[in-house]
Amino acid sequence: MEVTERIENPLLDRVELHFIWNHDNSPTPSRSDIRAAAARAEPGAKEDLVFVKDVNTRFGMAQTTGIALVYGSAESAKLEPEYVKARHASESESTESKTSEPEPAEEEPAEETPEEEESEGGDE
Repeated sequence: MEVTERIENPLLDRVELHFIWNHDNSPTPSRSDIRAAAARAEPGAKEDLVFVKDVNTRFGMAQTTGIALVYGSAESAKLEPEYVKARHASESESTESKTSEPEPAEEEPAEETPEEEESEGGDE
């Protein structure tokens, strides 16, 4: 990942990293890969305070561009909309679930609806 522009925003307590990621002979990087690379690019950054936005991969090109917002504290990261936080949280949960063994879901027996009960015994 190559950082093309680094903008410090002290008012919002964040650093905005504009990046280009050339991924020849490999798949498009996932959001978690981009978050990890942005956290490594910014000294002292925590990966859970990095939010990736405006990711764009053009058709036919092995190049991804985007913006990573690196917040200085959890309190300043509250500025991000809930859907962005949920997107990043669900991604970190999915990567954790891939590494751990999934628990089998218990299935409850299906209850018959009143319509089904009438159709079974109503034609006598």
